[in-house]
Amino acid sequence: MPRSVNAVASRRRRKKILQRAKGYFLSRSKVYTVAKNAVEKAGVYAYIGRKLKKRDYRGLWITRINAAVRQHGLTYSGFIHKLGAANIRLNRKVLADLALNHPEAFKALIDKVK
Repeated sequence: MPRSVNAVASRRRRKKILQRAKGYFLSRSKVYTVAKNAVEKAGVYAYIGRKLKKRDYRGLWITRINAAVRQHGLTYSGFIHKLGAANIRLNRKVLADLALNHPEAFKALIDKVK
């Protein structure tokens, strides 16, 4: 009895990896075993990058809030503390958006906190 190999599934699996490796440098996009390693490593970097993106955005929001608050004579930490004391529950993303796009609303928020 001849050996049965599922060539259709094997080819599909290899094509999927090579398709994902399209645009990679030299053999990373041509040779299956090299491409497989490159795609796996890229997946690891993508996973880590999705976590780092959240961290980077939070830092950006804090920087924007700090810059806007200092124009009104407060510090970032003091502002956040006073927001909590005034029981105003706004996250940093919303505060940064207010500071950047709606400065009059942000000033009203600062006046309420002071």
